[in-house]
Amino acid sequence: MSKEAEIGRKIFENVGGKENVSRIAHCMTRVRLGIRDPEKVDLDQLKKVPGVLGVVEDETLQVIVGPGVVNKVAAAMAEEAGVKIGEVINENLDAEQKSGKELVEEKAAATKASMKAKQNNQSSFKKLLKSISNIFVPLIPGFVGAGLIAGIAAILTNNITAGNLDAGTWTQYVDILGVINKGIFAFLSIYVGINTANEFGGTPVLGGGIAGITMLSGLADGHTITNIFTGDAILPGQGGIIGVLFAVWLMCVLEKSLRKFIPNAIDIIVTPTIVMLVMGLITIFLIMPVAGLISEGLVSAINWTIEVGGLFSGFVLGTFFLPMVMLGLHQVLTPIHVEMIAQTGATLLLPILAMAGGGQVGASIALWIRCRKNKPLVNMIKGGLPVGILGIGEPLIYGVTVPLGRPFITACLGGGIGGAVIGAFGNIGAIAIGPSGVALIPLIAGGHWLGYVIGLLAAYLGGFVLTYFFGTPKDAMEAVNE
Repeated sequence: MSKEAEIGRKIFENVGGKENVSRIAHCMTRVRLGIRDPEKVDLDQLKKVPGVLGVVEDETLQVIVGPGVVNKVAAAMAEEAGVKIGEVINENLDAEQKSGKELVEEKAAATKASMKAKQNNQSSFKKLLKSISNIFVPLIPGFVGAGLIAGIAAILTNNITAGNLDAGTWTQYVDILGVINKGIFAFLSIYVGINTANEFGGTPVLGGGIAGITMLSGLADGHTITNIFTGDAILPGQGGIIGVLFAVWLMCVLEKSLRKFIPNAIDIIVTPTIVMLVMGLITIFLIMPVAGLISEGLVSAINWTIEVGGLFSGFVLGTFFLPMVMLGLHQVLTPIHVEMIAQTGATLLLPILAMAGGGQVGASIALWIRCRKNKPLVNMIKGGLPVGILGIGEPLIYGVTVPLGRPFITACLGGGIGGAVIGAFGNIGAIAIGPSGVALIPLIAGGHWLGYVIGLLAAYLGGFVLTYFFGTPKDAMEAVNE
């Protein structure tokens, strides 16, 4: 049995067995489990499973195992359960095993929860954030890979320009790397359209088709489409990712509405035709121009805030990013990062926000030194630091700083110090999203990686000093054995 399969088996043991799990999914670092009966979950033992870096209770039970490992653990668990990732496990199990009274009570509880959700605006916003996450998280590996390839191409180009490499030999390699890089970014809107349709219950190929319309690839050379409201030419890609998200969401609403009354016999012909025609016209003449104004204004406002605010803006953003992560609010920034990269070639926001993880690393090192007699805490820090340095902060957040309280605050302030340094430098952006920490260095645009490294070191130092002198709880320094 592989190490990942063993982790999966231990997870099953401590969540009440396979029969207590309704669904298995995963993101970049977490195995997400749907739990039938939360009372059967032994959280304390689950956290002690070798390979488990932390546990988060939300709509699903989220078991943090780290990047790379998570894919293998989730796949092993799905294989053991006899399902594909995302499928319902033993769909009829609840009805078979529960008594009539239990089913009635469960239905009543579900109805009550549903009514409460309708009255609570926050739950709708949380659902929106989750949808954004589901759309973009599967794309992140592509962003990272294509971004690193673009970084290599930029380094080669700089060396060709400086005369360090022969242009005749190396230019063709730069061109090839550019082709590979564009395989993701040139058609990004289509990938987003497909994922958006999947998320909101539409037909994926129609979602990709509506997104593809925004590229205006069907226009003959020299021809343009004129905005009927302003008389201006509509440009390919106008409205960006924000426009694609809204257009495909609206497409899903229209498609589901049509399927309610169009006869099944002609549905396959009539529905997609109407959807493509109606949504195509709406997308070109309404959504693209309006979303273009919104996305351009949003990107300009953020860049202006960072450039003008400098040190202060960097401190505020770096300090408050981790609380945003804990509340799940950071997901709303993903399409903004993507749009900034599409419009300007880099996102100035990501390097500043990445400093939050640096503060966590510095705080954890301080706790390691001051609390060295606390063996369980030290072991948790040892396990979380390597991935924390690479930009995966959940193990340190949920396993170290948040449970102790004060270190989380000093870690956030350390991130603010790093953010202030990045803000003071200015013009430090990332050409792709995905990693942070040390892993973001190759993705820093324009050769400004040294400024990013200085900011990261400032975040480490800030988190360390503040935690060492002000953020270490006395009870955490007491001797505790395994």
